[in-house]
Amino acid sequence: MSTEPTSSTFTVAAILFDIDGTLVDSTPAVNRAWRSWAARHGIDADAVLAVCHGRRSADTIAEFLPAEDVAAEAEELERVEAADVDGVVALPGAAELLAALPESAWAAVTSGSRALMRARLAAAGLPVPEVLVAAEDVTEGKPDPQGYRAAARRLGVDPADCLVLEDAPAGLGAGRAAGGRVLAVATSHPRAQLEALDGEMAADAVLDGLTDLTVEVRGDRLAVTVAGVPLES
Repeated sequence: MSTEPTSSTFTVAAILFDIDGTLVDSTPAVNRAWRSWAARHGIDADAVLAVCHGRRSADTIAEFLPAEDVAAEAEELERVEAADVDGVVALPGAAELLAALPESAWAAVTSGSRALMRARLAAAGLPVPEVLVAAEDVTEGKPDPQGYRAAARRLGVDPADCLVLEDAPAGLGAGRAAGGRVLAVATSHPRAQLEALDGEMAADAVLDGLTDLTVEVRGDRLAVTVAGVPLES
């Protein structure tokens, strides 16, 4: 994978953000909730944590419990998570980046519930976007592209004219399947792991964090530069 530019700038109509691990550092809270859940059910917590990031709670729970238990367990887990925002903070560069964007040019697509994401954004001091596609808004979670396509549609733009920012392979796959360009931030996963992804989950570039990203508003377009190097148009 190369990040070498073939033109001077890369422009899009909108940026679509994941929340956990992309805008907000909620990893301690996420780990506490899932470890507690795994302990209650006698499940290896490390096995759960290996697959839970970037996915709807119900989709993860379905891998470990009978189908008839999934809905109730997911609802209880979301309640526990929404009540625990200790240590939830904005990731470096998130507040500045969002402040620089027109409200009509960005959205968030999350695998968490609307209530949970509102709680975490508030704890982190970040704004709730006008367009927020949450777990209850889709029938299929990431890596299915439904959420990102819905966000683009609600913004009135083509998914192919969007840039998706994600931290987890499932989200990268969702953005790619939606037709957008995708950038990975190495927050919840090691940079080497993200750089090694191929096929439908490969990112166009991997950032150490949002501070590697600068955006210039040019009329109704966004010009994006990564670590001082313009991406391909």
